[in-house]
Amino acid sequence: MPPVPLQWPRWLVWVLLAALFLEFPESLASGRGPNILWITSEDHGIQMGCYGDQFATTPNVDKLAAKGMIYTRVWSCAPVCAPARTTLISGIYPTGTGAEHMRSLAPFPGGKQMFPQLLSKAGYYCSNNAKEDYNLAKPAKVWDDSSRKAHWRQRAPGQPFFSVFNSEKSHESKIRSRPHTPVHDPAKVRVPPYHPDTSEVRRDWAQYYDIVTAADSDAGAVLAQLETDGLAEETIVFYFGDHGSGMPRSKRWPYNSGLHVPLVVFIPEKLKHLRPSDYKPGGRSDRLVSFIDFAPTMLSLAGVKPTSWMQGRAFLGPFTAPAAAVLHGFRGRMDERNDLVRSVTDGRFVYIRNYMPHLVCGQHIDYLWQTPTTRVWESLHREGRLTPEQDAFWKRKPPEELYDLQTDPDEIHNLASTPAYQIIKARLRKAQREHATMIRDVGFIPEGDRLDRAKGGSPGDFSHDARKYPLSRVLKTAELASELRAEDVPALKAAMKDRDSAVRYWGALGLLMRGSMAVKSSAPALRSTLNDSSAEVRIVAAQALCQFGPDADFKASVRILAGHADWSQHDVFTVMAALNSLDALGMAFAPLAEILHSLPTKGVSPDSRYDSYVPRLVEHLQRRFKK
Repeated sequence: MPPVPLQWPRWLVWVLLAALFLEFPESLASGRGPNILWITSEDHGIQMGCYGDQFATTPNVDKLAAKGMIYTRVWSCAPVCAPARTTLISGIYPTGTGAEHMRSLAPFPGGKQMFPQLLSKAGYYCSNNAKEDYNLAKPAKVWDDSSRKAHWRQRAPGQPFFSVFNSEKSHESKIRSRPHTPVHDPAKVRVPPYHPDTSEVRRDWAQYYDIVTAADSDAGAVLAQLETDGLAEETIVFYFGDHGSGMPRSKRWPYNSGLHVPLVVFIPEKLKHLRPSDYKPGGRSDRLVSFIDFAPTMLSLAGVKPTSWMQGRAFLGPFTAPAAAVLHGFRGRMDERNDLVRSVTDGRFVYIRNYMPHLVCGQHIDYLWQTPTTRVWESLHREGRLTPEQDAFWKRKPPEELYDLQTDPDEIHNLASTPAYQIIKARLRKAQREHATMIRDVGFIPEGDRLDRAKGGSPGDFSHDARKYPLSRVLKTAELASELRAEDVPALKAAMKDRDSAVRYWGALGLLMRGSMAVKSSAPALRSTLNDSSAEVRIVAAQALCQFGPDADFKASVRILAGHADWSQHDVFTVMAALNSLDALGMAFAPLAEILHSLPTKGVSPDSRYDSYVPRLVEHLQRRFKK
């Protein structure tokens, strides 16, 4: 006998349906997800009226915040646009995909997609006006329209949209655009204690506030269009900046000043079922939020369960997850200058791990030096006219830094060696190491080497194979190298014999970072490394011997560096590394400056995003070491 169909009383069916409509009224009533609008602006932090900055003039975002909610603890992961935007679009940490450098291009990890592609599958019209600047190659079509004309108005009737409008008005380049008549009075600017208080610095800060106002006006124009189209009450609006201010020591540095961004979210009453429990108009949330959380959050709002490979946590919608205990930031190569920094915050304390402490914060970057503040800051350093807090930017970095944002919001008093803070430092250091291990941070492999190991695929794929990437050995050696303890020299010399080139690289770099005594006592080991199979290892060994080794090693080591700086013979990564090493030699290299004037400034690179870096380095060195 066939089973008897279950017969529910009609009244019970209606009660259940009514309950569902009360819980999810918009999504069920319309059969679609909510509209989502991103209004983004470049290169500015929380210098806004709604965040309590009374010097700022931001009426449009302030009005949005009055009816929406402010998030007070948001980090962009990266303190510069390309890797920050890569984090947003992918939902994966760039440090785990080989996409952390400014700028670079790596293949997208296999079997994964950028989140607008997943929204498109859910029926969304996805438009981007207009900046992309991703360090990951797009896996097939991502946007329905990504252009200066992109707009939600091009969608099909009744189709939900995800639309991005980005303002370039507050970009770093606009700080130094002249002529400009200041609107905000330079005399009334608050100059942070790490900057010298000069007329040039005050002028740049005042102009920064002016361009933030211009970005606010762009936001107001988009919000007005939403009102005109009658969509304001059925659209979730996000306003945020892509990283900290475009002023030096904010943009490009993974301090709170470079990573802390404004985030205002408005969820209309019709969509209140998507609000978090702490949402209230004009309210504030102290939840820790990172750019890594945006992709899963957009999926959650659309009613799509975030994919398991996304590394963030949804903070809105039905798939909201518990907040993270800490946020992570990073700094890799910045244009033509190499570096490796990782940072962590729990909302109050900021921990910085400098894996290349021999490099000063103020490495010469052509684009950065176009800002008047940078030039006058460097000039005062050379003249010895800076306070210790201001001069720190131009000196070697400590291996670790720790700042208390509650008592020191400008992050100028390093507590890393203060006894009372050792437990806090150890906790955040542990969080940073566990994070690097969890995401398989490939930043510890030199850039060219990681692409070679990937063999045309994504570094984010090969990195999970311990045979191709012995992360535990590499990370341990990087930690030994950067901690600068004299007693670790024997371990570093032993690392230079490891079968993995990244371990050998950190072994040699650890000796270089320790200077004269370590290099001279290890000179035979470094000489043998000049023939290493890895160009990156050869370059580090040659720099160490040139800079700190016996005089007899200088000429041979310089020839190696000069040879590796020839773009007609080596890849762009090798050439950049060699040119940076030659620059580090300083006046010791001056007698051989004629070498620079024969170096080619064109060569082969994996993508045009890399093409400007070698010419910038060569031109800088030619100016520094004239014939």
